[in-house]
Amino acid sequence: MDYGFLSETVLFYGTPPQELKTMLNCLGAKQKRYARGEIIAHAGEPVQNMGLLLFGRVQIESDDLWGNKSVLDSIGPGLTFAETYACVPGEPMMVSAVAAECSEVLFLNAMRILETCSLACEHHSRLIRNLLTLTAQKNLTLSRRIFYTSSKSIRGRLMSYLSDQASRFKSRAFTIPFNRQQLADYLSVDRSALSNELSKMRREGLLETDKNYFLLKEDFYR
Repeated sequence: MDYGFLSETVLFYGTPPQELKTMLNCLGAKQKRYARGEIIAHAGEPVQNMGLLLFGRVQIESDDLWGNKSVLDSIGPGLTFAETYACVPGEPMMVSAVAAECSEVLFLNAMRILETCSLACEHHSRLIRNLLTLTAQKNLTLSRRIFYTSSKSIRGRLMSYLSDQASRFKSRAFTIPFNRQQLADYLSVDRSALSNELSKMRREGLLETDKNYFLLKEDFYR
């Protein structure tokens, strides 16, 4: 276990690496690896543990009755998922967590985070505050997606999403965590229509793109 890496995550931020081994024992931590495409947590099932991604990438997905998929979030190393459901015992998940690539997850018992343990861990209060910060960040992430998909046009959704990514990276050149199908699912549009719109935007000199790499040109902002 890379305790130095864990101490830099939002959940364990401020906790010295030498304290983490004891904390993980207290939280019933377990590691598990998943192959690409493997479902980590199924929609409709309750969970007791939240997941902290050690490496790889996890997508949070929702499928309707007709098989239409929506990608709600993409989780990278050091980030968490299912914490909201794990904090509400018996609440079935409305989404699924799926390994987008070979991934390793550290599972933590959420109720042990919320309730001080018999060992009275010195950093337990900080852990609870960090969990609250994580929850607030997830709310912001969902709010951003609502903002991205508020436009009725595909170009409007692309402009909104790509502009925000450039702002967050502080650069007109950046890499997104989605391939074309995943981006289409995330923006709730048809993949072919998305690809066609991107081709038009390239021809118009608004951007350059290679797989998940984007470079926004000056005309993009006009």
